[in-house]
Amino acid sequence: MPKLLSHLLLDPQWRAWRLRAALLLYLAIVIVGSVPGARAQIGTVASGLVLHSLAYASLATLWFTGSTGSAGMRAIKTIATIMAMGAGDEFVQSFFTYRHSDIHDWMVDVSAASVACALLTMLLPRHIARR
Repeated sequence: MPKLLSHLLLDPQWRAWRLRAALLLYLAIVIVGSVPGARAQIGTVASGLVLHSLAYASLATLWFTGSTGSAGMRAIKTIATIMAMGAGDEFVQSFFTYRHSDIHDWMVDVSAASVACALLTMLLPRHIARR
C-alpha cells in the first residue's frame, strides 16, 4: 500500500489528477457542510478543529504534490490556495442560518496547510521536491 500511495502522490504523471482531486474534495467539503444537520451529525465523531485540520491538510497535500516548482514555491502556492478555499468555505457558510462563518475556522485551515507544507518540504526527497 505505501508504494501505491507514494506513486499516486509523487509521480509527475498524476500531478493534474491530484489538483483535480483537491478541487473535488473542496467542493465536497462545501456541499456537505451546507446540508442541514450534516455538520451536527459529523460533530459527534470529531470536533470542528479536527475536521478542519484533517480536511485542509489533505487539500494542502494534494495541492502541494500537484503543483510544480521548488518546494518553497509549491508551499507558497498551496498556502495561498488554501487561504482562498478556506475563505470561500466560510463565505458560503455565512449564507445559511444554521451555519456561521468563523475566522478561527479559517485560521485552523491555514495553519493545517502550513504544517502540511512544512512537513512535505522536509520529508519529500530533494529530487522529487524539485520536479
